Amino acid sequence: MKKLLALLCILGIAQPAMAASISTLGALNQTDFRTLSEDLGAALSYKPVTPATPLGVTGFDMGIVVTQTDMSRSSQIWSKATGGGSSISNLYIPKLQIDKGLPFGIDVAAFYSKIPTTNISLYGGELRYAILDGGLAEPAVAIRGSFTRLGGVDQLSFDTKGLDLSISKGFAMFTPYAGVGEVWVNSSANVTGQGGTALSQSFTQGKVFAGANLNLGFSNLAAEVDKTGGIRSISMKLGFRF
Repeated sequence: MKKLLALLCILGIAQPAMAASISTLGALNQTDFRTLSEDLGAALSYKPVTPATPLGVTGFDMGIVVTQTDMSRSSQIWSKATGGGSSISNLYIPKLQIDKGLPFGIDVAAFYSKIPTTNISLYGGELRYAILDGGLAEPAVAIRGSFTRLGGVDQLSFDTKGLDLSISKGFAMFTPYAGVGEVWVNSSANVTGQGGTALSQSFTQGKVFAGANLNLGFSNLAAEVDKTGGIRSISMKLGFRF
């Protein structure tokens, strides 16, 4: 447990120093901006890192999440967007995430993130409804609506909305889960690009994800693999769930 906590802390602060701040979007053309927006859509869209099983009225889940997203497609574009900073192959996003159970199989959740060595902050949330609560013989099935919004980057307005369906089945302390969905991305630069081009993109990305939750009583561990628009993200969470 101590080793995992140390790993999460390291990942949360170990953003490469060359990540830098997004401040020179005017150096991009429309194709560059689209590629960067697609990678950011995968990185910054909502990651549940939780099973479909509802928490219940007294239920609560709070944890630290770290998500790693493959940014290799836009690696060189990131360098141009950050004023000549070094390229990056992965973006690490630490988050504080809180889920709360409500009556009638409804759960709500929210998170906040400030990405180290960048000017990116991020917040978002979800509303989830359990179509099936799950039990000894049947799985839990839930539908989720989610959103995220970028902050801290003066040159970029960016938000995502998501809708997904997930399923999970508990086996004692261990609960695997999986889901599919869609993400809607709106990305617009507040500066013009190369040749005076207005940089603006709105598009959808398909989403599939799978993970597992391990409840150890006082502490809770979860891991999730997500592919949004074909771009891979891996998330780990350490927290408390009851």
